[in-house]
Amino acid sequence: MSIRSDLTIDTSKFRPENVSGATKQVNSFLKGVTTKGPRWHEVGAAPYREMRLQGKLALPAPTYLAGATDATLPSRDSSRHIPIRIYKPDNGQPSQGVFFHAHGGGWVLGDEKSSDQVLQRYANGCQLTAISVGYRHAPEDPYPAAVHDCIDAAEYLIDHPEEYGPLRFMGGESAGAYLVVLATFHLLTSRPSHALDGLALQYGLYDQSLGLPSLTITTRPIMIDRAAMERFCGAFLPGKTPSERRDPSISPIYADLAGLAAKSPKGLPPALFVVGTDDPLLDDTILMGTKWSIAGAESIVKIFPGAAHGFTAVPGLPVAEEANAVSVQFVKDRVTGSK
Repeated sequence: MSIRSDLTIDTSKFRPENVSGATKQVNSFLKGVTTKGPRWHEVGAAPYREMRLQGKLALPAPTYLAGATDATLPSRDSSRHIPIRIYKPDNGQPSQGVFFHAHGGGWVLGDEKSSDQVLQRYANGCQLTAISVGYRHAPEDPYPAAVHDCIDAAEYLIDHPEEYGPLRFMGGESAGAYLVVLATFHLLTSRPSHALDGLALQYGLYDQSLGLPSLTITTRPIMIDRAAMERFCGAFLPGKTPSERRDPSISPIYADLAGLAAKSPKGLPPALFVVGTDDPLLDDTILMGTKWSIAGAESIVKIFPGAAHGFTAVPGLPVAEEANAVSVQFVKDRVTGSK
């Protein structure tokens, strides 16, 4: 009899001939964006954020939806509130719960208004109220400020379902995926009786020591490379040594997932992990997705040929449309009970 591997992967995702022409074209454009123009660490984080909002960089300024509304949630500090942005289904029918979102941007850039179109898609496609959390930025407020803000917002939503509905799903991209995972781990202890229905995680960083091979050996600076991640993580974790960064409270890849799952009656929530083959954080997703499954939880890892870091934010890119549709479907299936 033939011997079969206990781990399988669709290797066709990694074949160059399966990368579409549109993906190659966008990657070429994004590489130019990555290597040209001012960078946040050169002009300062706050001025760079303002330049992005004013459309003074290579990427266009964000566009906002008129139907989204802004509000705040209380934080652990009585004098400070956490900004949020709320998206409700367009059809006027009752929401079936809350989708919590943490934006990307290396813990330095982006805000709760960065993803209007994507979050309205979750709201409409899944009949949920999507809530994006404006956590504090580094370097002004380094770790654990952003983690605390996401935890505080999630706990408030769990404790006050009468305001927006029950918190059922959490999701995020890049730095946001990282924050969602850490917040989820905290909730397993602080709110063990509250079971999330799922996590939608896109190309997260889960090893803050930056030691995984796909990041270490990357030579293609499309959106991010090792140097960029060192700057982002340095702003987020100033003064932390690689050994200190491997603490599970900082790098969730080193957490005891089975032990965390045992803290809640239903264990870890189902999770969807999305990543592209040209993303330096590819190994973070593959390893975390595998560990999630080993811990006894449902883990779906979707890999997209040739896609770079941040690809799901590129409007009109076919591979981005496919990945976002998969993410929405993952959530929708668990709203309707078809999964």
